[in-house]
Formats: sequence, C-alpha cells, structure tokens
Amino acid sequence: MISIRNQSNDPRFNLALEEYVFYHFNPDQEYVILWQNEPSVIVGRNQNTIEEINYKFIKEHNINVVRRMSGGGAVYHDLGNLNYTFIVNSDQDVSSNFKKFTEPVVSALAKLGVQAAFSGRNDITIDGRKFSGNAQHYAKNRLLHHGTILFNSDLSVVQEALNVKIDKLQSKGIKSVRSRVTNVYPYLKEKITVDEFKDTLLKFILNDDEYKEKEYILTEADLAAVNDLMNRKYQTWEWNYGESPAFEVEKSQRFEGGNLSLKFNVKAGVLQELRIFGDYFGRENTSDIEKLLINNQFQEQVIRKVLQSIEFGEYFTGISIDNFIECMFY
Repeated sequence: MISIRNQSNDPRFNLALEEYVFYHFNPDQEYVILWQNEPSVIVGRNQNTIEEINYKFIKEHNINVVRRMSGGGAVYHDLGNLNYTFIVNSDQDVSSNFKKFTEPVVSALAKLGVQAAFSGRNDITIDGRKFSGNAQHYAKNRLLHHGTILFNSDLSVVQEALNVKIDKLQSKGIKSVRSRVTNVYPYLKEKITVDEFKDTLLKFILNDDEYKEKEYILTEADLAAVNDLMNRKYQTWEWNYGESPAFEVEKSQRFEGGNLSLKFNVKAGVLQELRIFGDYFGRENTSDIEKLLINNQFQEQVIRKVLQSIEFGEYFTGISIDNFIECMFY
C-alpha cells in the first residue's frame, strides 16, 4: 500500500484528490491518504444539503459545505479531526466490510492505551460514544473507503452546524448530538498532537517506521488535474447543494440501512419529479432509480415491478424493496 502525502486543508481540494486518485491512479495499486479539513460540513452523496445543515450558523461562522462521492450522513470536520482514505480493489472481502478498514484505527489506539470498538453499521466508539464515522464509494471494481477520527475537535460546533434528525437520535436512544460523540484526546494516557497521532497511525497501517521516505509526492500534473476537478465540481453550487424543486409529497422512514426520504409529485396518477435522499449506502447511484420510476403509474404493484427489474441491492445496503414500498405508500 502506498501513502500519498497531502498537506492541504481545503475540503474541496481534498475531496477532489480522493476522486482523482480513485479514477486515475494505477488500478493495480492500493493507496492510503491521511488528511485534515478547515471547518467544514461534508455531506453524503445522497443527502439533501439544505436539510442537513444549520444554514444561518454555517454562514455566520464561514464554514465550508461540500458534498462527497460516498453515501452516509453529514459530518463536521475541523483541524482537530483526522480523516483517512483507503483506495483498494473491490471484492467480497471488502465490499460493505466497514469493520475491515476500521481495524487499523482500533489497533493503533489500543497501542496508545485507548480501548475503541467498531459499532453499528459504520461507527467506531469509545465507551459507547462515537468518534469515527465511515463511508464507501464503489466503481470499476475499485473501492474508496474513508472515515473520520474526532481527535480533538470543537464538539460544540458539531451540534450547531448539523441538523440531526430526531428519529436518528431516538433510534440510538440518545438525547443530543454532543452527548453521543467524543474526542480521542481525553482518553490518551500520554497526550500527543494530532500530527503525532497521524504519524503513529500511518506507521501502523503501512507497518513501516520509514514510510515517509516512500510516500508518493503529487506531481505538478497531479496538482493541476486535482485543481481542475475541484473547480469544475467541488467548488460548484450545483454539486454541493443542487437545485431541488418543491414537492407535493414528502415521506421519510428509518430502516436498518439508514434513513430513506422520498420526495415526489403525482399528477393524473403518474409519478413525477421523484428525488431520493438519505444517509444510506449503496454501490450504485440512486438517481438511476429516480429516472426508472418517473412517468410510471403511482400504484404499488407497478412500482414494485420496476424495482424488481433491477439489482436493487446494488443501490441500497440494508434497505429492501419492501422497505422502499413501505416508505412510499404507507
């Protein structure tokens, strides 16, 4: 596995770098990137950005809002948060196997005297409190797995910047955002900086104390390509927010695989202007399903038949066709 050096704190650049490496670097090689962002909210691929953020607070505090390639929920980043990215070949051993990629983090923390554990569908916790969330993106037999580590972040901002849905809090049996998250730093017996922790984690992932001598340094051509992608995509309102029409019907339910929100119009008995949102995961883009369902009769058996004609499990992990029908019709 090759470590790629990245010292940028710009979330738009960092997410563009992930995408560039994923699609354009040697597909026979595996990569790891550790990176940090200045204060930012990073929104999941399938989410409705406006519903996920406290826009007034975001604007007043000049916090970046950027959408990522992967599914899952919105997260807050600052310089006290460390992010890690693995880019590997996708097979049955790694597809949707979040625990596999969190093990190096858990093991590195254990070496520092901190007992952490993988929890739920994509979290790492200490004493039952979340400090890391993880998400994945698949394409062309490749997998991008990335996660966050709240090392020494300002947790008060997390609660203010994000609009966490009540049903998500209730499903975890916890009353507030702040009460269910924690930093790693308070649990360290010997206090270290986030940079020192970054060094410890990379040595553990690569099993190499001399990894810095072998790091891949981005070339001028790499930087130009990443900046071009950033300008065309990750800096644009269209990608980060996207235009969303007014909907007559809005339905939302939480299932084992996450929150599913359907917004649509029905005119003359025909389904129109469907949008699918949520913090769910899946290999394929659910915009494909939107296109398939639009202009069909709004009848359960018709919608079910369309959904059964595709590999539904490729679009949702932990959400079934029955769940989708339940959310839309009941």
